[in-house]
Amino acid sequence: MVVTATEFKTNFGKYLEILAREDIFITKNGKTVAKMINPNVNAVDEISGILSGALPRDYDRKSLRAERLKKYELDD
Repeated sequence: MVVTATEFKTNFGKYLEILAREDIFITKNGKTVAKMINPNVNAVDEISGILSGALPRDYDRKSLRAERLKKYELDD
């Protein structure tokens, strides 16, 4: 979700509730100045539901990180 800094400040409680479900990008003068994330959401858990049908269940943070780094090596 994208929200202006003024809107975020005015309705802080509302956005705390939304933060439990999704990340919030805060903008000021049309530019993103912050990203609020829920520290209790594990990225591996978050994507495991998406990946469960496509990949074997033997992936973890280390293997996902290695895959991500390998992608950047190919881009260079």
